Amino acid sequence: MSDRTMARQVLLFIWFLSLSSALGQVSYSIPEEMAKGSLVGNIGQDLGLDLKRLKSGKARIYTGDSAEYIELNKERGVLLIKERIDRETLCGQTTPCALHLQIILDNPMELFRVTVEITDINDNSPLFKRDERRFEISESAVVGSKFMLEKAIDADIGANDLQSYFLQPTDHFNLKLHGQSDGSKKVEMILQKPLDRENQENMSLILTAIDGGEPPKSGTVQIHITVLDINDNAPVFAKPVYTAMITENSQSGTPLITVSASDSDKGTNGDVSYLIANSDGVSDIFHIDENGLVILVGKIDFETAKHYQIDIEAVDNGGLSDSSKIMVDVIDINDNAPVITVMSKSNAIPEDSLQSTVTSIINVNDPDFDSNGLVHCSVNENIPFTIKSTSNGFYSIVTDRNLDRERESEYNISVTCADEGVPSLSSSVTLSLQISDVNDNAPVFDKGSYEASVQENNTPGLSIFTVRARDADFNQNARVSYILEDSSVNGVPVSSLVSVSADSGVIHAVRSLDYEQIKYFQFRVKAQDGGSPPLSSNVSVKITIQDQNDNAPQVLYPVQSGASVVAEIVPRSADVGYLVTKVVAIDVDSGQNAWLSYKLQKATDRTLFEVGLQNGEIRTVRQVTDKDAVKQRLTVVVEDNGQPSRSATVSVNVAVADSFPEVLSEFTDFTHDKHYNDNLTFYLVLALAVVSFLFIVSIIAILSVKCYRWRRERMFYKSGANLPVIPYYPPLYADVGGTGTLQHVYNYEVCRTTDSRKSDLKYSRPCSESIISLDSSGTQTLTHAQRAKLNNEDSFDQQKPPSADWRFTQNQRPGPSGAAATPEVAMGTGPWPNPPTEAEQLQALMAAANEVSEATNTLGPGTMGLSTRYSPQFTLQHVPDYRQNVYIPGSTATLTSNQQQPQQALPPPQAAIAAAAAQPEPPKAAQTPASKKKSTKKDKK
Repeated sequence: MSDRTMARQVLLFIWFLSLSSALGQVSYSIPEEMAKGSLVGNIGQDLGLDLKRLKSGKARIYTGDSAEYIELNKERGVLLIKERIDRETLCGQTTPCALHLQIILDNPMELFRVTVEITDINDNSPLFKRDERRFEISESAVVGSKFMLEKAIDADIGANDLQSYFLQPTDHFNLKLHGQSDGSKKVEMILQKPLDRENQENMSLILTAIDGGEPPKSGTVQIHITVLDINDNAPVFAKPVYTAMITENSQSGTPLITVSASDSDKGTNGDVSYLIANSDGVSDIFHIDENGLVILVGKIDFETAKHYQIDIEAVDNGGLSDSSKIMVDVIDINDNAPVITVMSKSNAIPEDSLQSTVTSIINVNDPDFDSNGLVHCSVNENIPFTIKSTSNGFYSIVTDRNLDRERESEYNISVTCADEGVPSLSSSVTLSLQISDVNDNAPVFDKGSYEASVQENNTPGLSIFTVRARDADFNQNARVSYILEDSSVNGVPVSSLVSVSADSGVIHAVRSLDYEQIKYFQFRVKAQDGGSPPLSSNVSVKITIQDQNDNAPQVLYPVQSGASVVAEIVPRSADVGYLVTKVVAIDVDSGQNAWLSYKLQKATDRTLFEVGLQNGEIRTVRQVTDKDAVKQRLTVVVEDNGQPSRSATVSVNVAVADSFPEVLSEFTDFTHDKHYNDNLTFYLVLALAVVSFLFIVSIIAILSVKCYRWRRERMFYKSGANLPVIPYYPPLYADVGGTGTLQHVYNYEVCRTTDSRKSDLKYSRPCSESIISLDSSGTQTLTHAQRAKLNNEDSFDQQKPPSADWRFTQNQRPGPSGAAATPEVAMGTGPWPNPPTEAEQLQALMAAANEVSEATNTLGPGTMGLSTRYSPQFTLQHVPDYRQNVYIPGSTATLTSNQQQPQQALPPPQAAIAAAAAQPEPPKAAQTPASKKKSTKKDKK
């Protein structure tokens, strides 16, 4: 910057300061492009304001709509540069360039105007709009010709603006400047020396513009001058004769040779065109382009023509020309390649095909002669195929090793046939062959074994994890199905625990699993493909059940009982840490779910006892005093460590006393909790209701059964048939087998009448049986315990003597009810084989009746019940008709065919005895067939 410019800025600054003092404002002058945070001026000092006033008045800058380039620092009372200021952007060519600010203060409100002048610095170089300029000037241009150049532009002002121009080099041109009214200069380039294109076709000049800054800056533009030619030279060929060779059957467009003719002129005057001057058919076979390249456009054959002569001519745009010729020799070559024909081809073969299996048959033909017609064929390498010659021109493609579809599913067989010509010609054909799949690979699981875990109490149907197997085969042979192999876990089929999806291999839980029952289990899953025959493999799967906190702790001690009060006694002399008792609890869970902690929930006196957190021991925490109550009730919570935790509570009664009577006196009034009493009342009422309901149901059921059996008895009695009569046995009997009333075990056959519409009834009981059963119309059973009871009461070595108060009259003997003695009975030919006495008959009858009564009172149709044996309260309702009723000795069943027999009451005991004494004893009758049969069986036994 010059001294004159500096002095002018100083004077301008002094003028602004004086003007601001006169108008009550402050002005500053700063150069452009100052850095952020640079100091503009001390506004507090210049305005006479201290820092406290700036802070209390909340001093701030108001700039209107313009950008904020200046900021106020109230801590220092200065103005600082907030944003970089570019004078050219802010004011352009306007001068002077200034920023007008207002500083506002409150309490009291004041307004100060601040003007900041932005001075210019030389920060811009002169610039041309274009980096280069091109001129085309004919070599015939005259000296003194003028060419207008572009002016440079400098954004700075004053002394920093554009000052001068320079041009280099100045061999042919120089500069001329003309002043303009706006202060700018017009620049012209003047030709001062003639141009010659043949000597120098292109020229490069540099125009430089310089400003007046310190240091000065400059801008340049490149000027390119092209000298235009005039047509003053004829074309000239490089050679008078050209030679070339071409092979027969060359393709159209094949280049033959390139000729060239030069012309010293430039531009259109130096442009040379070529043409074929032959008048014969050569122009139909060959063509020359504008660059002198001769190409083949027709067909050429050695057998047709061996040589060609091409006449060519070069002509420029001015009409000047030159001529030459090309001598072409045609070369014979092997121009026929072998022709391959596919005679037969297989699209696919199975992978288990044998070696030397034929896949294709081809035919190869080469029309050339001699060595050019000899052909050799081959296939591509690294494939399991080879080619064999079968006859003249025929070849077969066969397999030479085993195939594997999983390794390669498709082959592209390239068959190449080449002749022996020079150069050799060849032909090739590609045959695609698919390898069809054979089920030769079993499914393979991703892992050798699987392990998974599942939380217990899972939802049935939960997906646990997936097993996956892959089959290298294809299509149906690769379709894998998953099967759960049969096995058992703790005696339970594994299929009741898990299932496997046949398609996806997803293993589902069939039911909810319980860790406390099964901690883990193993099974095997089989993967089977869809081939024929199918192949399979299996894998071991282990599922571990993870425990959940699903069981609350169980308190083992002290045992909680509502029937009595159990108290732990603590003597009053007990020291601190005295072990009162120990709460023992268990948790069937495992791991941290089974870690138990003990806490004292409630206590009569919390200051007297404490519970061990880990061991559950209840100890005293202080010395027992006389003021402590005798009755102490502690509630201990047992909590596990599960998430969420489960707990159980136990109540412990503690008696603080030195003597047991004192404990009794205090605990006699211990009552149960109201909650326990309420529960007890509820359960009692519920039990009473249930018992009442069951009683009513039982009564209804018994009545229904009675009605049903009564109807069956009615139907049975209506059959009206006589049944075989039971033989009589002496009263001295014993049940040797422990199951009947006879000394031995017998088999009985009882045949009913055809009117009963029932099948034969057979009663058979071996000695070892413990149950008496009766088949046919009704079945009754007698358990071993009941039979033992009967044996204890009824089976002795000697039966009890009959009561003397009971006797049967002749009318009450076995036979038709109420009938008098018949001659058959008197003669001994009646139903009794040996007519017994009345006492013997009564004893046998009552013994059988007693067994019926005590064994069951709900026998089938035809049962006569006698409630007691020899009791005085015994009342004989009627005497059964032995011709209508069948008694089975050793059994508790009585079969009755007629229930409508009239009943006859027994006479008083004295009358019965008198009648029995008055009646004469009948003679012994002859044995009946039944008695003979029975005697025979006894003899055999």
